[in-house]
Amino acid sequence: MAQARVKPRRESVFAERFAVFAECLLTGVWIAVASLGVVTYPAAFAAGARHLRRRTGHQGGGLREFAADFRAALRGGWVVGLAGWVAAALAWLDVQAVRAGLPGGPLVGAVGLFALIGVAVAGLRAAAVWAPGTPWRGLLADAGRRTVLDPAGSFLLVGGAVLTCCSALLIAPLAVPVLGAVTAAAVAVEERYRRR
Repeated sequence: MAQARVKPRRESVFAERFAVFAECLLTGVWIAVASLGVVTYPAAFAAGARHLRRRTGHQGGGLREFAADFRAALRGGWVVGLAGWVAAALAWLDVQAVRAGLPGGPLVGAVGLFALIGVAVAGLRAAAVWAPGTPWRGLLADAGRRTVLDPAGSFLLVGGAVLTCCSALLIAPLAVPVLGAVTAAAVAVEERYRRR
């Protein structure tokens, strides 16, 4: 007697997209936990982006792979995290110059703020394309060029960062899973740029 073949059931488009969204939120939690080391946030975003690229590519991956990627990205990523904090401190000094009423303070403050936003966008773009063994210096240089050459993509990432900040202000715990959505946006922006 011949056995009836059971066709594998395919996920609906809605179910697949919802699964990716849920994976983004879970990845945001992983990124938040991995970023607790203060200078570890670039490595956390890089590992999260690589995890999401695997997920959207229908490849395996989970917490173990995320942790392995995090350790690999941390080798040079902690220096990038330290440089990011230095840039944030410089931007804070610019804001203090504006508050003190120094001549030219508003111009210096605006330039400092835009520079900080540009550095943050370049960092997100670099993390979105990170792969094990890739040096951070080269990634950041290329991401800086893409930040300038693709203003639409950069603006999308700024919007994602603003959304994260607004989420944190309104409902603080919501900012944690939204980090995964920002990472997914960075991955999507880089994929869009690569296809152009």
